[in-house]
Amino acid sequence: MKVNKQRVIIIGGGHAGCSCAKALRQENFNGEIILISNESELPYHRPPLSKGFIKDEELMDQAKLYLQPEAFYEKYRIDLRMNTTVSEIDTGLKAVKLYHGETLHYDDLVLAMGTRARPLPLPGVELDGVMNLRTANDARKIREHLKKSEHVVIVGGGFIGLELASTARHLGKNVTVLENMHRILGRAVAPIISDYVTLVHRSNGIRVELDTYISEILGENGHVKSVVCDRGVIPADLVLVGVGALPNSDLAEQAGIHCENGIVVDEGMRTSAEHVFAIGDCANHENPFAGNRHIRLESVQNANDQALIVAKNLMHQQVRYHTVPWFWTDQGDVRLQMTGLSFDTNDYVVRGDIETGRFSVFHYADDRLVAIDSVNQPVDHMIARKLLEAKISPEKAKIADIQTNLKTLLS
Repeated sequence: MKVNKQRVIIIGGGHAGCSCAKALRQENFNGEIILISNESELPYHRPPLSKGFIKDEELMDQAKLYLQPEAFYEKYRIDLRMNTTVSEIDTGLKAVKLYHGETLHYDDLVLAMGTRARPLPLPGVELDGVMNLRTANDARKIREHLKKSEHVVIVGGGFIGLELASTARHLGKNVTVLENMHRILGRAVAPIISDYVTLVHRSNGIRVELDTYISEILGENGHVKSVVCDRGVIPADLVLVGVGALPNSDLAEQAGIHCENGIVVDEGMRTSAEHVFAIGDCANHENPFAGNRHIRLESVQNANDQALIVAKNLMHQQVRYHTVPWFWTDQGDVRLQMTGLSFDTNDYVVRGDIETGRFSVFHYADDRLVAIDSVNQPVDHMIARKLLEAKISPEKAKIADIQTNLKTLLS
C-alpha cells in the first residue's frame, strides 16, 4: 500500500535515522524524506570506532565505514542534510527550525538523536589528552594521540571503555582501567561474566582496578600527565573516559514532549506529541523482556528494529515493538554476545567450560529463561535468540548437558 504524505523529517544521522529512512522507502512510502545530521560525513557504522577504526589506519577514511554509499541517498530519494543542526521543534506548527534560520514543516517527525557522553565531573578533564569517544572524528583524534602515548588510562569499565582498553593494549600501550563499581560491566552482565572478562584483560597485561575513586587528573603545560585515585598516582599520556551516555532529549523537552531518561514512547514508538516518534538510543520504551520496565537500549539492533516499527506505523500497519534485545562486544579475543535482559534473575546454568573461553551462561527467573550471555559461542547466541522469541524455557539440566543439541530444544 502506498501512502502519499508530503514530508517526513528524521533528526539524527546514526543507525536509527538512516535505517528509518531506508525502511520508509522499502515500505513504499513515496513522500519526501529529509534526514538531518549534525555531522560532516555520511552516516556511518558506530561499533568499529572503538576497535578496527582505531587499529587500522587504512580504514580511517574508507567508504566501507559508511552505512550506505553516497549514491544510496539519491536512489532512495532521501534528502540528506549534513552539517545541519536543529535549534527548535514546534509541535503546534509541526515545524523544525534550523540554526542557520531555515524552517522545515513536517507531516511526521522522527527523533533519532542518539546520546552524548556523560561528563566526568573532575578537576583536569579540560586537559589536552583527556578524551571520550562518540564520533568518527573522536576516533581519529584518539588514534593520533595513541601514536604519541605510552601510558593509557581508561576511566570506566563499560563496553566502550573495555573495547578501547583492548585496542590500546593491542597497539602495545600500557593500559590501566579504573572502575568505581566492584566489577566491570556491572550494569550489563552477570557477575560470572564480569569475573571472566576481568581475568582475560588482566592476563593480557591490562591493569584493572575496581572500587576505585578518582579525585583529580593532573597535567603539565596543558597536557595530561597522570590520574590521581585511591590506588595512587597513575601515569597517563592519554585518558579515555567512558562513564556512560546521556540521551539527547533536550530538543524534545523544550518542545513539551514527555521525557524521562530519554524520550518516552509507547509500543509503536509514538511520543506524547502527535505525529512525533522517537527511536534508538534516545527512546525510553516499555520493554516486556525487562519486566515491562521503561528502559533505553543502546544498541544497533534496537535502533534498526525500532526504525522499522516506525516506518510500518507511518504506513498504517499498527505494529508494536516487542523484539528480543540482543547486543555484542568484541574485546581482544573475546566476543561476548548477549540476548535478553537479566533483570530479576535468581539462577543460572553454565553450558561449556569457562576455562576454554567458549561457554554460555543461561539466566533464569525460577524456571523461566530470561537471558543468555555467550562467550565465543555464536551458535549458542543464535539459538538463544530463537528460544526467547518463542518463549521456550528448557530444563536446566538439558542446558547444562553439553551433549544436548540446542536446536532440538526449539521444537
